[in-house]
Amino acid sequence: MRQKDIWDADTARNYDTPGSGMFAPEVLGPTVDRLAELAAGGAALEFAIGTGRVAVPLAERGVPVTGIELSRPMVERLRTKADEATIPVVVGDMATAVAPGEYTLVYLVYNTISNLLTQAEQVACFRNAARHLAPGGRFVIELWVPELRALPPGRAATVWQCEPGYIGLDTYDVLRQHVVSHHFRFDETHEARLSRSPHRYIWPAELDLMAQLAGFEPESRHADWEGTAFTAESRSHVSVYRIPPAR
Repeated sequence: MRQKDIWDADTARNYDTPGSGMFAPEVLGPTVDRLAELAAGGAALEFAIGTGRVAVPLAERGVPVTGIELSRPMVERLRTKADEATIPVVVGDMATAVAPGEYTLVYLVYNTISNLLTQAEQVACFRNAARHLAPGGRFVIELWVPELRALPPGRAATVWQCEPGYIGLDTYDVLRQHVVSHHFRFDETHEARLSRSPHRYIWPAELDLMAQLAGFEPESRHADWEGTAFTAESRSHVSVYRIPPAR
C-alpha cells in the first residue's frame, strides 16, 4: 500500500465529516486554539495539510498558513474551501519538500508522521521541519501511543475503537515496528466497507531522540490539545519541540 494510492480521489471525497469525528467542534476547536497560540503571531506551515481540516479554521483566525501535501486529490478538495492565495500548498513529500519562506510554527497532526514508514524518513521529516523554522520556532506533533500493552503474546491485533457503524483494529508487526490500521464501516445491510493504512509507530522517547538529532529542544508534552497531563495511561500526545532562539 503506497501513500499515493491510499489518499486517492475517493478517499478525498469521503474524508471530510463536517461537525463530527475529526471535524467535531470539541475536537477541532482546542486544536486550532493551541496552534494559534504556538504560532505566536507568525506564519505556520502544515505538513500533510490534506483537505484543510485544521489549516482553514487556523487561517480564519488570522494565522498565515502554507501547506505541504503529497496527495493531489486532497489538495483539490482543499481548493473548494480556500484558494492558492489564501492557503498556498506545495505538492510533495513532507520529509523532503521545501516551502518558500520562514515560519514560527510547523505542525503535523492526527498521527500523520507515522505515514512515513521508515525511521530514516521520520528523522528526515524532523530535519525538514527545522529547515523551515526561524530561531525559536516550534514543531508540533500529534501522535498516538502504541498499544502494545494490550497485545497478548501470540496475538497480532488490537481493537482500538468499537461503536455503532464502525470498528477500528490494528495489526502489529513488532519486529519491523509497523502497524496496519483497518477501518470497518457498516450499516443495517450485510455489507461493510474496509479501508486500510500502513504506519510505522513511534514511542515518545524515540520521537524525542529524532527531535534531538534535528536540533530541537523539547518544550512540552500533553495528552491532548487542551493541556491534560501526559501519563503512562495516555493513548496519545501532543508534543512541542523548539529550535533554540540562538543557533
